[in-house]
Amino acid sequence: MSVKKVKVGSIDCGADNLFLISGPCVIEEESIMLKTAEELKKISECLGVAVIYKSSFLKDNRSSLSYYQGPGLEEGLKILARIKKDFGFPILTDIHYPDQAKPVGEVCDVLQIPAYLCMQSGLLVAAAQTGKVINIKHGQFLAAENMKHPVGKCVDAGNDQIILTERGYTMGYNDLIVDPRAFYHMGKLGYPVVFDITHSIRKYGIPSADSKGGAREFLPVLSRAGVAAGVDGVFIEVHPEPEKALCDAASQLSVYQLEEFMKPLIELHAIELKYR
Repeated sequence: MSVKKVKVGSIDCGADNLFLISGPCVIEEESIMLKTAEELKKISECLGVAVIYKSSFLKDNRSSLSYYQGPGLEEGLKILARIKKDFGFPILTDIHYPDQAKPVGEVCDVLQIPAYLCMQSGLLVAAAQTGKVINIKHGQFLAAENMKHPVGKCVDAGNDQIILTERGYTMGYNDLIVDPRAFYHMGKLGYPVVFDITHSIRKYGIPSADSKGGAREFLPVLSRAGVAAGVDGVFIEVHPEPEKALCDAASQLSVYQLEEFMKPLIELHAIELKYR
């Protein structure tokens, strides 16, 4: 399958090298964000893997208003801008409303459309009109081949700089199920495909701070299945102390475990390239 190369900073997404989208789920205090960035920089240099730094200034789909949602647009962008300046990472964050697109596009390299919102025309058009790369997450409710519809909206709005991210299907009983056929179908659309590994193990309906809110034991098998199926990048949320994270504590990976976690994925990706 022919894949369009999408440039994010100096990273050629969709080229031969596996790339990594990583960072804490939601922006927390600045020291945590900087500590994570520092470790990601070391991992990037040690493994030769390109990193796009990801964190959300707002998590607008938390299951309770009492849960931490993030610092908000203004404060969140200040922290992301500092990480970009100090560490040189391209930056990715998600937007939930059309009026967030322009200010986010002034700081970030990639605007992410959340899975729940992937069919929202106004949001897609506003993101496309910034001219920035758009990462559209596959809605849990949508057949993978039907991701052609949100893609088409962005292209019609004048922007074909698109990445597609898979995170599993809602199957009821709070589980997400990853169907490897989704990687094939989305790859047929001609854009780089990313596997969001850590979100795929969330147990929805269970608070993310509860140890039962995620199934980390499946991270190795799912990640290797996705890379063997031919994805171009992996999305792995990390935190210095996942058990203390303010969002998705049960599914984020320790940033200190990430280097060893990535090694077999990089090796497997190199093997997969030979059989494309």
